[in-house]
Parts: sequence; structure tokens; C-alpha cells
Amino acid sequence: MKSNRPLITFVAMHADIVDLRQFYHSELGRLAEQSIAMALSSLWVRLPQERLVGLGYAVPFLDRFQADTERTFAFMPAGQGAVNWPMGSLSTTALVFDEELPLPDSSIDRVLMVHSLEFAESPRETLKELWRVLAPGGRLVIVVPNRRGVWARMEHTPFGSGRPYSRGQLTNLLRETNFTPGATAEALFFPPSKLRTILRLRRAFERIGRTLWPAFSGVIIVEAQKRLYQGLPVAARASRRVFVPVLAPHGVPTTRTTASFARLLRRAKDAVAL
Repeated sequence: MKSNRPLITFVAMHADIVDLRQFYHSELGRLAEQSIAMALSSLWVRLPQERLVGLGYAVPFLDRFQADTERTFAFMPAGQGAVNWPMGSLSTTALVFDEELPLPDSSIDRVLMVHSLEFAESPRETLKELWRVLAPGGRLVIVVPNRRGVWARMEHTPFGSGRPYSRGQLTNLLRETNFTPGATAEALFFPPSKLRTILRLRRAFERIGRTLWPAFSGVIIVEAQKRLYQGLPVAARASRRVFVPVLAPHGVPTTRTTASFARLLRRAKDAVAL
């Protein structure tokens, strides 16, 4: 028996760029950045003369890799908003739709996703697009909220928004989109509290958490490599987005334009009456 209830699709709303910047400028945000950066350094030590793209809001971590790369781009989703980066020099920021990146095939060596996959409307399409732009042997690192962790349950940080993942879910998603999962890391074992007494114990929480409760970290970090021996089916995809320039000049309708529009409207009504 068919149900008459409408089909409802849940879409994760992007965190706002203002909220993201504000969080990473707070004391809690700075400590969270340090914890994640330490975990990232265990996966990527240096990126000598490679092309790196940060997708989402990866700016706090791109600063650590930029010096070694050939070039670094900060791609920020349209639903999130964008800010200029790097500060004090020519901007390498682009406002993008994560399923249609403005890059040619096989043009990027590394991609770092932070505050990105958990907000993607179609995670599979996003990862397929990253597969397209990555060079053979290119590597991807994804930072996502851990569905078992405390941080995913607290809405006063960006990690409490969007769709959290388990390690198994993320691994399966990568394999389905032609990536080979590799090294993993965890971060954010300390509680997302603003109390100074808790924040002072951050190092102890991080050290003990990696040993005793690694499954309950705040974020999961997974590195994956582009797989080449199994091709993805190639199909022409029509964009699911209509892009309208925000500052496109529309002008002021003239009297002649208004009169012409009125005549067209009368003709349409007469045709319907007939």
C-alpha cells in the first residue's frame, strides 16, 4: 500500500563563514586548531612543490602547509561564504560549488577537507568530483565530526553542525567513490568546554584519550589515495545549481519596456481565453 506522506529530504546547512571565523579566533577554537593540526602533521609532514586545495573552511590549517607547496588554493562552498586568504597578499580564495570545481582533470596533488563533507548535499558526488581533479596518486585528507564523540553533540562549535560520521561509514564512502583509505588519526579528546579549568587540562585529555578512548574522539581524520585501476563510469551530468551573479546589473525598466510587457501579457490572456 502506497503512503500519501510526502518524501522529505534532509539537507545539512553549511556553517556560516562568520561563525567559523569567530570560533577559530576564540580560545576554544585555537586549542581545537592545535589538536587537529597535530593529528594532521602525523599524516602530512611536508608537501614539497605540490598543488594543494583546501575545501570547506581549511584556512587555519593551510597556513601550516603553504610554505612548502607549489601553490595553495582555499575553495569555500557558496552556502558557507568566503573570506580573503592569505592575509596580506594576493587572494587564492574561490567561492565554489563542491560538485563542480573550477579545475581541469588531474590538476591537483592534495586536497584537505575541513568543515566540508559533513555539509555536502551529495557526499558521493563531491568525492567523485575530487577524484576527477586529483592527479594520479593524489591524496585526500578528510576531517569530519565523529558521531560517537561529544563534540558532535554540542552546537556551540562548528563540529556540532552537519552530518557526523563513523570511521566505518567514511571508509565505505571512500571505497564507493574509488579511493583507497589509508592512514587515520584522531583529535579533540578534551571536552568542548569554555571553562579555563577544563582547557588547562587539554594536553592531559588528549594524551589519555589517544590511549584509552580513541573511538570517542571529537573528529576523525582519514587519508585516502586516488585509485586508478578501477574506473568510474563517465556520464554527462547536468548541473543541479543555477548560478546567478550577486552584483549583476538589472537596470530600471523604462516606460516603453513596461508597455511592451503589458501588451504581451494581454495577448497571453487572450490566447488562454480562446
